[in-house]
Amino acid sequence: MADQIAVTAQLTDYIRDVSLREDEILRELRTETADLPGGTAMQVLAEEGQLLALLAGLVNARAILEIGTFTGYSTLCLARSLPAAGRLITCDITDRWPSIGVPYWERAGVRDRIELRVGDAGATLEQLLAQDGPALFDLVFIDADKANYPRYYELSLELVRPGGLIVVDNTLFFGRVADPAAQDADTQGVRELNNRLQSDDRVEISMLTMADGITLARRLA
Repeated sequence: MADQIAVTAQLTDYIRDVSLREDEILRELRTETADLPGGTAMQVLAEEGQLLALLAGLVNARAILEIGTFTGYSTLCLARSLPAAGRLITCDITDRWPSIGVPYWERAGVRDRIELRVGDAGATLEQLLAQDGPALFDLVFIDADKANYPRYYELSLELVRPGGLIVVDNTLFFGRVADPAAQDADTQGVRELNNRLQSDDRVEISMLTMADGITLARRLA
């Protein structure tokens, strides 16, 4: 954007100094995750985790759905935003990476708010709809395999309540969405969702240039 300030490394450090509130538990989980193969690239930024918690509070979330757990950093941020009786269902294709986050969830005192569902995320969402019906959640966070983003979005739109919020991560996808030569399934999945959202009158939207692109979609009536 022509009128947007360039975010230099110096400015990024300043922003973190004056706005980031990452405590020891989150910091240790982020550090452990960074040592994994692809850990830094796959984990949400600390600032994004803080934003997710703020958004959950703004919609008074009591029930949250997360699609894509990885090591559970964002899971922890979101679970902490819930009241004691709140619930968070998080979906991942394997329990290998989420198991890393479990001790941190326990240390933070929110393990009892989190339910991990392992398997194909689309099938899990369809099961939730079939068993419990629509409008179950106040907030949905989508951060899983990118090729299936359009499918996850459509199911999430049914599962989130009117006035609820869908947050989609990686909607700029390393800049590949703007590169016509990028035709891999993941890029095309993100690109298809971005195009769909732009004209979807079922939601209000805003795409943030923070991190790797974060899109907010508020479901209308």
